[in-house]
Amino acid sequence: MKAPVSWIREYVDLPAEVSTEALTDRLTALGLKLEGIVAAGAEIQGPLVVGRVLTKEPEPQKNGKVINWCTVDVGAANGTGEPQGIVCGAHNFEPGDLVVVVLPGGVLPGGFEISARKTYGHVSAGMICSAPELGLTGDGAGIIVLPPDAGRPGDDAFDLLGLGEEVVEFEINPDRAYALSLRGIAREAALGFDVPFRDPADRPLPDVDGKAWEVNVDDPVGCPVFAARLVSGFDPTRPTPEFMKHRVEQAGMRSISLAVDITNYVMLELGQPIHGYDADRVAGALGVRRAHDGERLATLDDTVRELSTEDLVITDDSGPIGLAGVMGGATTEMSATTTRILIEAAHWDAVSMFRTGKRHRLISEAGKRNERGVDPLLPGVAADRVVELLVQHGGAIAEPGFTLVGSAPERPTITIATELPARLSGIAISAMTTVEQLRAIGASVTEHEQGSIDVVPPTWRPDINAPYDLVEEVVRIVGYDQVPSVLPRRATGRGLTRTQRLRRRIGRVLSGAGCVEVISFPFVGEATFDRLGLPADDPLRKTIGLANPLSTEEPAYTTTLLPGLLEAAGRNVGRGAPGVALFETGTVAFPSDNGPAPIYGVHTRPSDAELEKLVEALPVQPQHLGVVLAGERTRAGWWGPGTTAGWSDALAVVRRLADDLGVTVDVAAAARMPWHPGRCAVITIEDVEIGHAGELHPNVCKAFGLPARSAAAEIDLDALMAAAVDVPPGPVFSTMPVAKEDVALVVDAGVPVTAVEAALREGAGDLLESVRLFDVYTGEQIGSGKKSLAFALRFRALDRTLTEAEAGAARDAAVAVAAERVGAVQR
Repeated sequence: MKAPVSWIREYVDLPAEVSTEALTDRLTALGLKLEGIVAAGAEIQGPLVVGRVLTKEPEPQKNGKVINWCTVDVGAANGTGEPQGIVCGAHNFEPGDLVVVVLPGGVLPGGFEISARKTYGHVSAGMICSAPELGLTGDGAGIIVLPPDAGRPGDDAFDLLGLGEEVVEFEINPDRAYALSLRGIAREAALGFDVPFRDPADRPLPDVDGKAWEVNVDDPVGCPVFAARLVSGFDPTRPTPEFMKHRVEQAGMRSISLAVDITNYVMLELGQPIHGYDADRVAGALGVRRAHDGERLATLDDTVRELSTEDLVITDDSGPIGLAGVMGGATTEMSATTTRILIEAAHWDAVSMFRTGKRHRLISEAGKRNERGVDPLLPGVAADRVVELLVQHGGAIAEPGFTLVGSAPERPTITIATELPARLSGIAISAMTTVEQLRAIGASVTEHEQGSIDVVPPTWRPDINAPYDLVEEVVRIVGYDQVPSVLPRRATGRGLTRTQRLRRRIGRVLSGAGCVEVISFPFVGEATFDRLGLPADDPLRKTIGLANPLSTEEPAYTTTLLPGLLEAAGRNVGRGAPGVALFETGTVAFPSDNGPAPIYGVHTRPSDAELEKLVEALPVQPQHLGVVLAGERTRAGWWGPGTTAGWSDALAVVRRLADDLGVTVDVAAAARMPWHPGRCAVITIEDVEIGHAGELHPNVCKAFGLPARSAAAEIDLDALMAAAVDVPPGPVFSTMPVAKEDVALVVDAGVPVTAVEAALREGAGDLLESVRLFDVYTGEQIGSGKKSLAFALRFRALDRTLTEAEAGAARDAAVAVAAERVGAVQR
């Protein structure tokens, strides 16, 4: 919103010493953010005066151009009083017209110096100016022709044209629609400097009799208030007064004609959009309704629009003649022959205006205000003000009658404790200050003895509807700069929680294993699960939908971390990374079996029983850990060949993490998508499943653009941390020599290695220090459907050197248990 400072000062008694910078600083503190300060023509230097054209002689040139050799009376401004000879290329003036002349020695915007120079066979001593050449708005079609009574030749043109006058531009937030007017900005200025404010909307209105024009409103929700006035005898040839034209252009709008300029001027003044109809082109009564299916309307921008049944339209007997609150129709447009003008000013539902503007991709000054909410008390005032200006400057006659349909919606009464602004802001705001500031913004305040007040917000503030809105109003006036800076008190002796300590340990372990942490969006759709190859009845497909998803393709919260990890891994591999090792920790969500959450009111705190029901309805949201390993695991080089990631690496990462947390995990073969059915392991803690690890299914690798045999793991991190030991015991070392025993056991091909290893550990007893599989053999020598597993057993005692008999007995005991448990036969 652009506002001339002089226009602001017409409505508010700002002290003379208040500079434009001080004014804008205070308004910015109140919420009207300053975009810039512009003073048109501030760069102009030297003599800029009023001149009267005495002669104008057209002279055709060889290049086809026609220039005018003029003599111009500039009074005594040139030091001689003699007419000034000037060459001018414009043609929109005649002898006797008053124009604006810059004399030699002057400098125009852009550093353009004016001097007496020979051109087109004449010495041109000066320049007759157009609006753009002076830094003013205008279409540049010709030079400025001043009104006959603008002044005398030689008069200074600076003040006459408003040059050097400062115009401030503010960024207006959507909830501050009242500030899209001089009325609103001036009110804020008066508020900021605690000085009187003269409301331009404070004017007496004629009695409502409905005789101006018949109006029928079929949708009072969409149009609560509709005002109409009529003038006749308007002279459409009259020019717009210079002050009005100048102010409209300073505000960033184009001067069109007197009637249109008046409606725009009043809109800028009050903030109420107004529309004028050629009354002779309106057929019958005006109506307000929703558009019918299939209706069309030609708007003022020469576009024929297909109307929606949600659009509010203004109609006459011929059908729609305007897109309500957004743009008028072409059939009733005012023209150069309009003498009877029907003035319409209405209050429109802001939501309908916003949707109509978006639907038709229409951006207008009227729509910008209507979609944010306009003061519903303004329509009658604005219509009356337009009539006044049409009579005053257009020679019109105000026809008797004033039509006003509907009434302003009632504003809510808000009860607030007077100490609430102080309690929330930390500023020492007294009850008296709270009441005074709320009355200053135009609210009606009723005080109670209990320390509370009832507040009815002003009609021009539709954004104030709750106690905290009132708190914001009080605090912004007192000043956000008064909010004290208070550091939160540091809790002593507590440090990190157990969960925080464990999560940091987990991050360090995974980083040490060569993994990089990523964070991905936790949203999925059915296509995601299809890429993972999950069957239709898989529990992971049972998701929780989002009320407002970022994408319709991913409308649910995830039940697994793997999709985001696999996407990130595939993206990196696709961009040339030879290998990736990624991990992510985050929540997943599973629907609750207790049904949807109950919805309670916000007027009171929920009871304990209600809170319990809310908690019960919450989805299960465990913390998970996901790991993906793809491509190179170790680099190749002069030292030898590298290795690629495989199922054992994913399992090793989980084992390494469990060891660091002091947790014993068991591993067994499993079949679970998205893993390869023969290379997947289920991970358990005391027979409770916490996750899976292994090689990804080939189809999954292909779907996510990963190398073949990529590996992944996902475990329930909450379960792992629950079993973790805060400080795991350190390893026990023995200085005694180790006893080495190797065994080769033949078992069925389907027996898991982990089952054989567990049996050996159990049978070997306390003397066993470690067991390691170092060879797997299949072939004719051991028979079909069999495999040979070779294990290295290491025995050691803490207090003595083991004898050969002791080591052999422990070995035999281990083999015996393996034979009993898994049918192993020693080779």
